[in-house]
Amino acid sequence: MPANSPVNYKMSDVVNKLLRPSLTSQYHVDITVPGEVTKFLESVGRLGSGGVAAIKDLVTLSCTEASLPGSSLATHEANSDYTGVSEKMAYRRLYDDRIDLTFYVDYDYSIIEFFEGWINYIVGEGSTFTTDGYRSSNAFYRMTYPELYKTERLFVTKFERDYSGKRMVYQFIDAFPISINSMPVSYDSSQLLKCTVSFSYTRYVRTTTK
Repeated sequence: MPANSPVNYKMSDVVNKLLRPSLTSQYHVDITVPGEVTKFLESVGRLGSGGVAAIKDLVTLSCTEASLPGSSLATHEANSDYTGVSEKMAYRRLYDDRIDLTFYVDYDYSIIEFFEGWINYIVGEGSTFTTDGYRSSNAFYRMTYPELYKTERLFVTKFERDYSGKRMVYQFIDAFPISINSMPVSYDSSQLLKCTVSFSYTRYVRTTTK
């Protein structure tokens, strides 16, 4: 079969196809914690005076950096089907093992309180021991059941500045925080304090909307 012939594009086609690129700064992050986590955060005063609605808005507005997830195919090599030919066959889809979200830390440290509280609930702090109890050298962890701390309502939505065209919505299944990165502080010139939280998840589901 001959190679495809070059295509003579009109300038209008070039403008429509290339001069409206997607920008990285238009996105929206939405996180809804499970009900049992919310009850725990309320009981230990980790939601602040505004309650769950206020902290949910704060999480969305202060997320300064997110990432659209990736995936790959796991393959095995077939060497015996055809003489002298090696082929790869896909047998499973592999998802990234985590997503990192970075947040500006507010004046009341509500972002840190929120995610620390979620992790405290996962490790059983508050049910096994109080915070004071964990100061003891004899303290131990009794992990909470996964279905109580995982959420299916972690969304990252990508859109454009004029809100026209498609929006890509990534839903992360069985998501929960697995780490809070260290946050350096220094006597050097002041900068905005940021908190990066890594979430584990089983898979993501991508949908597009208008």
